[in-house]
Amino acid sequence: MDWSVSAPGHRSGRSPASNRTLRYGVIALAVAALLCAYIVVVVTRANAAETLLSQGKPTTASSAENAATPASSATDGDTGTRWSSAFSVPQWLQVDLGSPQQVSRVALNWEAAYATAFQIQTSNDAATWTNIYSTTTGAGGNVSLTVSGTGRYVRLNATAKSTQYGISLWEFQVYGGSPSTPGSCGTANAAQGKTATASSTENAGTPASSAVDGNNGTRWSSAVGDPQWLQVDLGLVQQICGVTLIWETAYATAFQIQTSNDGTNWTQVYSTTSGTGGTQNLSVTGSGRYVRMYGTARATQYGYSLWEFQVRVNGAPSTTNDVPTSPSNTPTTSPSTTPTTNPGNAVLLSYNKPAVASTYQNDANCNPCTADKAFDNDPASRWATSPTNGWVDPGWIYVDLGAQAHITQVVLQWDPAYAVAYQIQTSTDATNWTNIYSTTTGKGFKETLNVDGNGRYVRMYGTQRSNGYGYSLWEFKVYGTGGNPVQPPAPPADPVFPATNLVWSDEFNSGTNVDTSKWTIDPGTGQNGEIQYYTNLSNTSIQNGSLVIEARKETQGGRDYTSGRINTSAKFSTQYGRVEARIKVPKGNGLWPAFWMMGTDFLQGRPWPYNGEIDIMEILGRSTTDVYSTLHAPAYNGGGGYGQKLTTVDLSLDYHVYSVEWDSKHMTFRVDNQVILVADKNTVETTKGPWVYDHQFYIILNLAVGGDFPGPIDATTPFPSRMYVDYVRVYK
Repeated sequence: MDWSVSAPGHRSGRSPASNRTLRYGVIALAVAALLCAYIVVVVTRANAAETLLSQGKPTTASSAENAATPASSATDGDTGTRWSSAFSVPQWLQVDLGSPQQVSRVALNWEAAYATAFQIQTSNDAATWTNIYSTTTGAGGNVSLTVSGTGRYVRLNATAKSTQYGISLWEFQVYGGSPSTPGSCGTANAAQGKTATASSTENAGTPASSAVDGNNGTRWSSAVGDPQWLQVDLGLVQQICGVTLIWETAYATAFQIQTSNDGTNWTQVYSTTSGTGGTQNLSVTGSGRYVRMYGTARATQYGYSLWEFQVRVNGAPSTTNDVPTSPSNTPTTSPSTTPTTNPGNAVLLSYNKPAVASTYQNDANCNPCTADKAFDNDPASRWATSPTNGWVDPGWIYVDLGAQAHITQVVLQWDPAYAVAYQIQTSTDATNWTNIYSTTTGKGFKETLNVDGNGRYVRMYGTQRSNGYGYSLWEFKVYGTGGNPVQPPAPPADPVFPATNLVWSDEFNSGTNVDTSKWTIDPGTGQNGEIQYYTNLSNTSIQNGSLVIEARKETQGGRDYTSGRINTSAKFSTQYGRVEARIKVPKGNGLWPAFWMMGTDFLQGRPWPYNGEIDIMEILGRSTTDVYSTLHAPAYNGGGGYGQKLTTVDLSLDYHVYSVEWDSKHMTFRVDNQVILVADKNTVETTKGPWVYDHQFYIILNLAVGGDFPGPIDATTPFPSRMYVDYVRVYK
């Protein structure tokens, strides 16, 4: 259950991001739609690996829409530039290959203004043309055409267009080879189905193997950080002649293709610092058993992500995938991307130290967002520049460490109002500053910077904002030696799983109703558009060793439906452990059973979602084969929460155990023995926002009726409907 539509008192504290939640949701849907479209078109790729002949060659056209869309933009290798024509047909675009070449494939990356009828033509004199391909049913998108012809000039001749505009191409690529030296590179994908490994994975749903499974609907994605790599074991040493990368939106701007015989020592066969994503067909020359994409700069604030990583070899690819017994088969020498929390003997120097900023926000949207909030070790409080005079460049914040220190690491946890360009600076007097780190490609979220500098004061000095707002940091942590550090409160020890020490439970084996020494009854109306009234005990009971929460069609509290909600607030809370319940859920449109947790600071007045919410189980009565586990925090909540759905058996037919195993580094959510979601703290921080779960939480059980998530009830919804809870247990 999320409180995203709760009373006004449950929504506060965010500027400028709080007012942007809906817009972010719309953008996310738009991106998702575009991504789906992208997946559709890339399936039509060709696997041929001829030489790219056209890139950078002289290109002319029948017309250009304007000076910003010249013919040359279609052959510059940059999918962010394009050629577009005048608003009429016919129109043509041609490239001069410099000498007659055997043409084997033409790739067209259409902008929205595509041609429905066109020909691909070749010529030796740019006067007499021969058709080598023709269609009257062009559909745009990314098109890869297998052709056969010879010529110095290759032309796209468009005779009908899809829009009222002209025609437009992001890229026009011609592949082939000299007729006297035809290529011998195979067309089969030697990597498909072979063993793949990676430096990291974003989550269990995006493993390395997904990039070599031949399925353009599955992908590998990495953790956030540079460098990251993906490699495939071809089974034996082979001659490598081509690599195709089909990037998801999170692509590499700088990367190398490398080969190795042992998985340890690598040879570079391709390198770029200007990658443009999309589908990249690379002609390479090298040999090796292992082939690796080694990314060193990301295009986005996320990690790296590939739908497919394809390798072509001279001759037929090997069908073996033998694993040698040599220890060198395990590429453990590749650089680690896991940030070191305390490098060397460094300690946290910045906790609760005096802070100063260029400006700060203190209003209804962020009250207060003063400089000290970035150094309080509280990931749900933040510093933000003032909306009245601080949404300008530069913007800065610094901390006084109390004495001279040696700085070795800085960790920045950004709000969406982050710095694209900034410096980390040190000073002995807060007047004269020395740069120890500088970037113009900041990507927000969590940035872990290994630095080397000296000073009493450490400053983030922002010179370019990411958007029209100011600068905002949830946390600004400085590590090193010296200074005058204050030790933050020690966290509890992490449990060891499987945890076996039962610290709290209710078996519901005695009495006729809820044990109020363990549970607090929570009457009243619900949130999120729910239509029931939660009563005081009349909708709960103990029957046959189970708690029963019953939803009824009856009028009370100004509502036409009633149900029950109980929690352990002021009775029991926990930080970490295994929290589980054995539950049988009802089926029916509009029913919404849930087993979840709220941060106890909610009880002291901290508004949702700053207290954090852990949804162990939510099930919608309209689809009882689906179970949801979700995390909610100030930077990700409501429909944008960090969560996952698992489709399994019909969960309304029997009892099932829903659980979370939770420590300071991760949460693993399960139904019975099936994993629903693994939430890794570092991944959440580097892709979504602060991890706000390192404190006490209490337990909630309820059965809602209607609402934004489950949708409305209807004539088929059964009343009364019952949620049965056999037990709730907490282990450490």
